[in-house]
Amino acid sequence: MVTEGATLPPSGLPGLDPRFSRIVSAPGRGIDAGLDREWHCLDTGDELARLGVRPVGTILAVHGNPTWSYLWRALVTESVRAAEAGEPAWRVVAVDQLDMGFSERTGTHRPLAQRVSDLGALSEALALDSPVVTLGHDWGGVVSLGWAVGHPASVAGVMLLNTAVHQPDGVPIPAPLRLAGARGVLAASTVATTAFLDTTLALASPALDAATKDAYRAPYRSADRRRAIGDFVADIPVDGSHASSPELARIAAGVAELDVPALLLWGPRDPIFSDRYLDDLVDRLPHAQVHRFEGAGHLLAEDRPYADALLAWLGDHGERLTGRGAESLRAAATTVSGSTEDSDFVPIWRGLDDRRGDEAIAVIDMSTRRSEPPRRVSWRQLDDRVRRIATGLYRVGVRRGDRVSLLVKPGPTLSAVVYACLRIGAVVVVADAGLGVRGLTRAVRGSWPDFIIGETLGLTAARALGWPGVRISAARLPRAAAAALGVSYSLSDLVRGGDDATLPAAPLPDDDAAILFTSGSTGPAKGVAYTHRQLSALRDVLAAHFGVTHESGLVTGFAPFALLGPALGTRSVTPDMDVSSPRTLTATAVAAAVRESDARIVFLSPAAILNVVDTAGALAAEDRDALARVQTFLSTGAPISARLLESAAELMPNATPHTPYGMTECLLVTDVTLDGVREAAESPDAGVCVGRPIGSNRVLVSALDADGRATGVPGDEPGVLGEIVVSAPHLKDHYDRLWLTDRAAERETDTGDAADASSPRWHRTGDVGHLDELGRLWVEGRMPHVIVSGDGPIAPVGPEQQVERVDAVRRAAVVGVGPHGLRQAVAVVETLPPAAHAGLAEPHLTRAVRASTGIPLVAVLAVPRLPTDIRHNSKIDRSRLSAWAERVLAGGRPDAP
Repeated sequence: MVTEGATLPPSGLPGLDPRFSRIVSAPGRGIDAGLDREWHCLDTGDELARLGVRPVGTILAVHGNPTWSYLWRALVTESVRAAEAGEPAWRVVAVDQLDMGFSERTGTHRPLAQRVSDLGALSEALALDSPVVTLGHDWGGVVSLGWAVGHPASVAGVMLLNTAVHQPDGVPIPAPLRLAGARGVLAASTVATTAFLDTTLALASPALDAATKDAYRAPYRSADRRRAIGDFVADIPVDGSHASSPELARIAAGVAELDVPALLLWGPRDPIFSDRYLDDLVDRLPHAQVHRFEGAGHLLAEDRPYADALLAWLGDHGERLTGRGAESLRAAATTVSGSTEDSDFVPIWRGLDDRRGDEAIAVIDMSTRRSEPPRRVSWRQLDDRVRRIATGLYRVGVRRGDRVSLLVKPGPTLSAVVYACLRIGAVVVVADAGLGVRGLTRAVRGSWPDFIIGETLGLTAARALGWPGVRISAARLPRAAAAALGVSYSLSDLVRGGDDATLPAAPLPDDDAAILFTSGSTGPAKGVAYTHRQLSALRDVLAAHFGVTHESGLVTGFAPFALLGPALGTRSVTPDMDVSSPRTLTATAVAAAVRESDARIVFLSPAAILNVVDTAGALAAEDRDALARVQTFLSTGAPISARLLESAAELMPNATPHTPYGMTECLLVTDVTLDGVREAAESPDAGVCVGRPIGSNRVLVSALDADGRATGVPGDEPGVLGEIVVSAPHLKDHYDRLWLTDRAAERETDTGDAADASSPRWHRTGDVGHLDELGRLWVEGRMPHVIVSGDGPIAPVGPEQQVERVDAVRRAAVVGVGPHGLRQAVAVVETLPPAAHAGLAEPHLTRAVRASTGIPLVAVLAVPRLPTDIRHNSKIDRSRLSAWAERVLAGGRPDAP
């Protein structure tokens, strides 16, 4: 075995300031008792002293295998920069573990327990300034947590990047580690060659440049200097018989007892530490704040600006981290969750409870085979099925807080499963098929459900794509099919012999109830978490504003509202359609659903309305008679034009048409009727008028500055263009495992005391618009679609509306091309009749479009069809169009956008 003392890294490594490198001698422990060991580390302490700044605490950063302290160079630099700017100063000590990086080569195999002991010896030698926040990645995460568990008086918080503290029984370790650790491969891949190191560096996304890769390789130029890389792989506890398993188990158990702030930053595209390990850490640290960086992988510190996130989190939690007198996080969480002795709270399932003995119809399924009549389920039957499924789920291990992903089409089965889960406190995860296979996979894996309940198609996807969770089939499957799909139970298995005798205690109002996924129309779909209190508030505002009674009846061609019928205590029916594709809904299907249910309220999405209007010619006299009985009609999901709303109103002549404004984060914010839309048409305001706030909802606007950013203090001054900010009792609780997104979406206002728990919560919608003098809200686009020109920001919807008044234009999008701050506007139009191919519009159409709008247009392009989001089929993808228009105008091929 070769031994060699610690050395300083060579100069010129990109991003590494040599001022921070130092060598520290520390007394050895365990197998090193009686010896001194030399460590290389990056330490900002001397630089902070030179600046005359006293640190508020220390970040103890530990790298994994096969990296070294170079991994943390951005945090080292940014933390000093923050101190220079007058922000709270954190001393950063980023170590090279012994036999790794530029620390001493001891020639001794160092199992996990020894490495934890080593770190303890170094921390004492450095006399680290308390409080200490640990930071770790890969197996450095385990070592750092081992230190945290062993130093309860010093540790103030823990921060982790992709790591793991537990390997589930019966689950093999990740394939790359199995391969690297295989007999006959270990030495060759980790020590004799640089294969393991090279493979790790290749996991960065985007790819690392050659100089950065070379910097990571710098400490590992020879086989002797790489020996610990192989030792680390050999020390991975593959099962309970491994020598390091007891130490890993000790650390894992200790982590579950840590009562300090925690931050988990995660790259989900990690073939080593997948979301399985994140889920385990969240179970052990339920109070942790979590952010998954979509598209990032194992080397998160190279993939994303992690240092900014860490410093932001330290700033948010500074008082708790440095005060040491803060109340227990777990006690606080228990207090919040348990302080809901609330006589005014009515659970979401109360409407079902109140009608549990009623033989009247609760849910109608219109999607049966054409040869079969619609399936009709009474309140008594639905309640019985809910209770039996609930007890069955509990019997097979579903517990309060467990996540249950639902891959079942709207109808009686889905309604029963949803309310069964809610009743026992399980969290329903709803990501509809409209996201597409890729989006649905991202959503399911990101939420990491404990159970999946699905129909055959969904279960097949779950099996093929490796979605997590114990699988439960909606229908009973043949034994061979169940085995092939990895199905453990069917709903009939759960229902058999079930009753409500073993129902557990009901969840509390502030427990999580559901995770609903956004459309993904402006980026990867986000999981939006609602508590039971917020779901109940949504039910209440819907019932109050639209006058829903037991006899109203709902036809719901819009998936998010398809499940609210039982909560409202009224019958509901989903028309015969593919709910993942709203354009499949026809006018005759709506009429059949209304006739079958005698419903007085109809919910449809904008894309569904478009096809319902287009297929109205197929309506028979009896269909028109049924539609004439509708009293309230809602277009929900996105604002629609007055022309389309009027066309739909002609089909339901006795209904009051509404087009509410909302989003997955707050499903109902404002509302406007067709009469209100007509009244607004007389106004000079630009955009789509979506009416006034519903109930106790509130809407403010944060003004845009010259750079297109929403920097203004939110207010209600008329005519101010800015980002729309909303507050409502049913506003979502948080984004699931997206702490940074949550942080960015929150907005403080001067309308309440932030320290007062009763103050309203405010959400930045990402929508752009203004309020008028009558308090009506006008939506003018999305923040990313604002065109920042030399004359200031331009919202797209107003000019689009002007262009759409041109006879030959069916729909239009106005997008920007060119550099930020000097963007130029381009109109992209869908024509009547449709253009044969994409490209520059005909000269006469170009002249008409330019004359229609008050903003200068550098070009007018025509396309056969504008690209829209896959879920609503209505939200125009302006970002995609902008990139396409820029490419075409630069001489690129004018293919379809």
